[in-house]
Amino acid sequence: MIMVSDEVQLKNGGPAMVVTGYASGMVECRWYDGYSVRREAFREEELAPLLAGQSQLAG
Repeated sequence: MIMVSDEVQLKNGGPAMVVTGYASGMVECRWYDGYSVRREAFREEELAPLLAGQSQLAG
């Protein structure tokens, strides 16, 4: 199960994102695209947790 503050990525690729909450059965995520903080909601089935060492967010 994906929890708030977990780092996730879309199963078909994309940026590392942080889970910020749940609303209407969707997982709310935020990420920085190089210019601004983006946010979007996804179905949990679309997301995969990032394992330690896979993060692109730190450093």
